[in-house]
Amino acid sequence: MKNKKDLPTKQQQELLNTLKSRFEKNRNRHIGLEWSKIQAKLQTNTEKLWSLNEMEKTGGEPDVVGHDKKTGEFIFYDCSAESPKDRRSLCYDQEALNTRKEHKPKDSAMNMAAAMGIELLTEEEYRELQRLGKFDTKTSSWIKTPSDIRKLGGAIFCDCRYNTVFVYHNGAESYYAARGFRSSLRV
Repeated sequence: MKNKKDLPTKQQQELLNTLKSRFEKNRNRHIGLEWSKIQAKLQTNTEKLWSLNEMEKTGGEPDVVGHDKKTGEFIFYDCSAESPKDRRSLCYDQEALNTRKEHKPKDSAMNMAAAMGIELLTEEEYRELQRLGKFDTKTSSWIKTPSDIRKLGGAIFCDCRYNTVFVYHNGAESYYAARGFRSSLRV
């Protein structure tokens, strides 16, 4: 029986072609990195390839943004211009979802990320992403919230307006059509 986190060979090849094309079109995001090394790593890690496919399917347009020399991992971020379209209208986490009495969203950002095998961007990662281009100029994205803020019922999100990254707070149970989440994946 196949693991549900395995992609059929044809889908793997289609995804690799999409990722390679994006890699070549956006060289400023990964100066000094070679696609052949990234592809070799992806082909030996099918579960991570499955997660990248989930990022792609939900509108994230994942791309390589770095290489961790200590671990040898390549780092992917969602690089869609706006917050991924199929990851919007979500509250922050399961606790927030449980506290909503009515008009519950379909899911939470943290639940969806966990199911996809990815992590929400941290504030630092979000700021790194913004150095690579213009992102979230019309939308916003939940980011990993520090536990001391979350314990008090809040969660944080970011966007970019006026060429500036803004970090905001909201009740974790809130959700909006223009707010989703961006993620990272290490391969």
